[in-house]
Amino acid sequence: RRRDGRAAPWSAGVLVDVRGGTRSLAAGDVRVEPRGTWRSQRTGVGYPAGWGLTDLRGGHTLDSEPRLADQELDVGTRYWEGAVEAHGLEGTRTVLGAGYVELVGYDDRLPAKR
Repeated sequence: RRRDGRAAPWSAGVLVDVRGGTRSLAAGDVRVEPRGTWRSQRTGVGYPAGWGLTDLRGGHTLDSEPRLADQELDVGTRYWEGAVEAHGLEGTRTVLGAGYVELVGYDDRLPAKR
């Protein structure tokens, strides 16, 4: 993400269905709303923790939460990456899922991305 909170040009995702089929998701295909915050006790960096996702092309609405809150890495660049669980709807059908999220750009030590 950019300093102003907007999605970076490389923000993207992939939706994988139960049969293994995939569909690429560009930043404009999905609306993401943070549901909470987690702050690292080691580094003091705060990250979104839990997200509401709306797939604007495919009709999915999902709530996603980290499997573990503390999945921060501090390896020169601080970032959060880890496993998430999801539940929601595809149209009117209930769906459950799992995923992986990587969050970069929340550490104030980083120069602004342009």
